[in-house]
Amino acid sequence: MDYLDRRCAEEAKEILEKIKDADKLDKNKIENIITKSLGVLQEDGVYAFFIYLKASKDKNIANAIVEESIDLLKQCDGLLDKNTNSDNILQSLLGLMSNIDKLFLAKELLERTLVYARYHAKALPEKQKGD
Repeated sequence: MDYLDRRCAEEAKEILEKIKDADKLDKNKIENIITKSLGVLQEDGVYAFFIYLKASKDKNIANAIVEESIDLLKQCDGLLDKNTNSDNILQSLLGLMSNIDKLFLAKELLERTLVYARYHAKALPEKQKGD
């Protein structure tokens, strides 16, 4: 599990690095979207999590979360096919949903990643007035 925890931490950092101009955005907005995504994941599951993000109006932030979440699940053998991308993620998840153990592992990994991402967002500098 130690290796998986490290992967979650690395992907969380990547989420913030992928958000274009994260240092210029309102860090509360980034944190809010991550927190809402985490809530959807915890309450409604992995499939709803990806649908929620794909429907998000904040594409910059949502796409970063989706891409890094897919990357994380692809790195864990057997969770997602190596050809999975943001266009076919929902179809790929149907296969994952047929194995409850893998589905719970995926959910746990995504939850941990989002918690770490939320802390990374909290650590962003405050947006300067006039920026």
